[in-house]
Amino acid sequence: MSGFDNNPFAEPVDVNPFQDPSVTRVTNTAGDGVGEFNPFTAGALGGSTIPVSVTSQPAVLQATTEPSPQAGVAAGQAELLRQQAELEKKAAELERKEQEFRDRDSARGKENNWPPLPKILPIKPCFYQDFNEEIPVEYQRVCKMMYYLWMYHCVTLFLNLLACLVYFTVDTTRGVDFGLSILWFILFTPVAFLCWYRPVYKAFKSDSSFSFFFFFFIFSFQVIVYIIQSVGIPGWGNSGWIMAISVLKIDKAVSVFMMLVSGFFSVNAALSVVLLKMVHSMYRHTGASFQKAQDEFSQGVVTNRSFQSAAATAATSAFQ
Repeated sequence: MSGFDNNPFAEPVDVNPFQDPSVTRVTNTAGDGVGEFNPFTAGALGGSTIPVSVTSQPAVLQATTEPSPQAGVAAGQAELLRQQAELEKKAAELERKEQEFRDRDSARGKENNWPPLPKILPIKPCFYQDFNEEIPVEYQRVCKMMYYLWMYHCVTLFLNLLACLVYFTVDTTRGVDFGLSILWFILFTPVAFLCWYRPVYKAFKSDSSFSFFFFFFIFSFQVIVYIIQSVGIPGWGNSGWIMAISVLKIDKAVSVFMMLVSGFFSVNAALSVVLLKMVHSMYRHTGASFQKAQDEFSQGVVTNRSFQSAAATAATSAFQ
């Protein structure tokens, strides 16, 4: 009954299982082995030592520098200045070459190239004409149209001569018209070139107010002449509408040919009016004026050698 001597209602006795002698001995032995082991001793790793070389350098962080706005603007300005210097250099080179060309032309003189005659002929060209070189770009189109109008004018006068010749063959009393048609062709072909085409060419070339006014004065009469020629007054040497219709009773073929020439005269009149307005509109944008025309005329007369010699002769005679 000794196993039941304890009081079941008594406080329980704390029993520490680690106080058992067998457990205490095992834990003490394990603790001593761990405490004595040093892995960094010479024999801990089987007697081999691994040397470790450590280079102690401070870590350097590369700083990323971004260009400031002022630096970007300065670089852009430097690039623009460089490009501007190159452009100025090229412009100076072009100016130098142009000056060389001008000096060369002035030294040897420009050779006349109009009218384009064969070199075998003894007659040489009388004028120099080059639209691309002498006429500004904005005036080249109108100036060329005036040149084509003059060529069309010459063709019309030649056809008028043929029409009057044919008319003379069917009616021998019309010899006056045929003779006058020859005169108009021989006279008006060079006169038109000198009196209204060359002035407008010079006006566009040198922006001359005097040339503009001279052209307007002469070309206005030319428009009136075209209208008279297209009408065809009998006895005036023009194959116009009146003469063409009057020949219809005599010969229809001749009348048709004369009507064709009348159409050429009518087209001449219409084109001349259109081109006159175009030249006048360009004249208003050039800054030309009647006062400038007077000044140019006075300066041209005073500096003209023929006028100077004539004035000197007159003054000498009067003094004597």
